Amino acid sequence: MKQARLDQLADSIFAIVMTILVFEIRIPDLGVVSDQTLLKSLLDLSPIFLSYLLSFSLLFTYWRSHHFIESVLAKNIDTKFSNLNAIFFFFVGLVPFSSHFLGTYSYSETAIIFFALNIIFIGLTIFRMRQYVINSKTIENTSFTKTENEHANMRILFPVGAAAIAIFVSFFSTSLAILLFTLAILFNLLEKSTKHTFKIIDLFRKGY
Repeated sequence: MKQARLDQLADSIFAIVMTILVFEIRIPDLGVVSDQTLLKSLLDLSPIFLSYLLSFSLLFTYWRSHHFIESVLAKNIDTKFSNLNAIFFFFVGLVPFSSHFLGTYSYSETAIIFFALNIIFIGLTIFRMRQYVINSKTIENTSFTKTENEHANMRILFPVGAAAIAIFVSFFSTSLAILLFTLAILFNLLEKSTKHTFKIIDLFRKGY
């Protein structure tokens, strides 16, 4: 398979999945009602809108990571890398369901756990893809520094860690679990988040 074909497939899948997300937000069928009733119905949909925002942002950050690994870091691809991509796309395709499930049952531990597991499997799969590109004997990769590698791994694995903690937290507070999802996504959207994080980590490194 040519590298460009895989890149095109990835762009198509992400575009479709990110579009499907908004289709899960249904317009309330209330007939002729007052503006006050209509506004209340929109407010009732706020959990759905929040899950849409979280999922769209999540997909954007992982699309960006995938693009870098597949098109910048890797100079060529092989069959195993393509197979890892298939697993990655499988979990990406599940996001509209897990997102709508979370939005509909945001008070439920089960919905939190399902959404969190979706994030974890996406993150671990793309992390495995990155490690494969770096260590494979059949794939040539672009040179990178140790610092660049640490920062990239942090961006991939931070949402995974936050999702894992959210599963535990959900048994005590589903609102706090959703807040963890939000913080994880904000972490990846902010440009200097890893830089500030490693400043703190380096303080502990120097201590040892």
